[in-house]
Amino acid sequence: MSRTLSILCIILPVSMAYANGSPELQNAPSREERMEWWRQARFGMFVHWGLYSGLAGTWEGKPVGTRGGMEWIQQRVKADTDTYAKHAVPLFKPKADFARAWARLAKHAGCRYVVFTTKHHEGFALHDSNVSNFDAGSVLGRDLVKEIVDALRAEGLRVGFYHSVIDWHHDQYAYASSQQLPHPLHGKPYPNGTRDHAKYVEFLHEQVDELMSNYGPIDIMWWDYSAVDFQGNEAWRASDLMGAVRAKQPNIIMNNRLFRSPEAGFSGMGPAAITRQLDPIYGDFITPEQHIPATGIPGVDWETCMTMNTTWGYSDHDHAWKSNETLIRNLIDIASKGGNYLLNIGPTSDGSIPKPSVDAMHAIGEWMRIHGESIYATTASPFQELPWGRCTQKKLDNGETRLYLHVFDWPADGKLLVPFVLEGPSEAILLTTGEKLDLATGPEQVTIFVPQQAPNQAASVIAIDTDPMHAGPVGNK
Repeated sequence: MSRTLSILCIILPVSMAYANGSPELQNAPSREERMEWWRQARFGMFVHWGLYSGLAGTWEGKPVGTRGGMEWIQQRVKADTDTYAKHAVPLFKPKADFARAWARLAKHAGCRYVVFTTKHHEGFALHDSNVSNFDAGSVLGRDLVKEIVDALRAEGLRVGFYHSVIDWHHDQYAYASSQQLPHPLHGKPYPNGTRDHAKYVEFLHEQVDELMSNYGPIDIMWWDYSAVDFQGNEAWRASDLMGAVRAKQPNIIMNNRLFRSPEAGFSGMGPAAITRQLDPIYGDFITPEQHIPATGIPGVDWETCMTMNTTWGYSDHDHAWKSNETLIRNLIDIASKGGNYLLNIGPTSDGSIPKPSVDAMHAIGEWMRIHGESIYATTASPFQELPWGRCTQKKLDNGETRLYLHVFDWPADGKLLVPFVLEGPSEAILLTTGEKLDLATGPEQVTIFVPQQAPNQAASVIAIDTDPMHAGPVGNK
């Protein structure tokens, strides 16, 4: 098929959906309107939680590993779905008030939105599904999605659904169609004979329709994921799926993982195989995983998703926790490059959040309570590089620009050098303490005179307002 025809096959179904769809879809807000809140939010909480959480990285009494994703434990041990369910289902026992604790922790940390797994690759759905018996409604008699959504809304948080288009449980999912997508039985024949993948795709669409229909306004649809050799319309009827989601949720934004092509933001397989482009027909934002692009992705909306240790799903055996300082600086680094930070927690089988995650989120929250204005609603740094830290900026109502200087390496001589030229009056405020700081303007830089000791070890922040007509960066190397 020609490249032009391939693109038309993706565009036309979406265009027809808009032309023939509901009045809500025809009057849907523009992409700029839909993205506005997300661009201002900058910080969200990711939650990986499912049957794998009860296994906790252990299979038949032995640790499967001490590092890496334990949400993939079924694939790691090559278990068929019946064996997996027999081991995992009895261990998954959500307590009554787990969702409230999640929501309060996210709010305390300064997150503006939460994305949680409605179904991971194992195929177990957390909602009460009418098209499956491998779901929380059928197995537990509970709609866990509703419980979580209600708790998030009670805290004023935006709601995002992660949904895997891979399904290791469904008996018509044609895993042999891809050599790149993971499956516990990869390389083995289908246990139930020939499979009709179209039946699985219909099931996928039906479950997504339930999620889009039964829980009120949903803000984010976070798809996961496709392969170069199996993606898009061929694999998931992706354009129809996106059109149906928008018909039910006109304000929703979606990531790019229904596809795996350069136009969709991917240069190949692997979490770092991203391009610096994204045609909006493939999604609204790019999703770098476990890394921060060195110079951001100018002109493209992007969100780095990252774990606190090395696993997305809970493991008893992974203790490689990132320090609070690292997590705070990651948030700053991402905001300074124009991106969002989606930071994962992996609750245990009853929904409890591991203490290291709780402690880290509290530490981030304490920092954000003082410095949040330097993250929320900011844009990327005007500087290519700063030897002592990072910078974010914000346009003020009076037309001035406020620079937020995030200092990681506090100057021992009390002089912070900023490669910036000012003409006219300005003042610097040490946001961390509220103290006004003296400054001196030179021909190629501004010198800000700071206290001897850094008031915050992770990152102290200095705010300086400038008139863009009389200021500009210099020496950005």
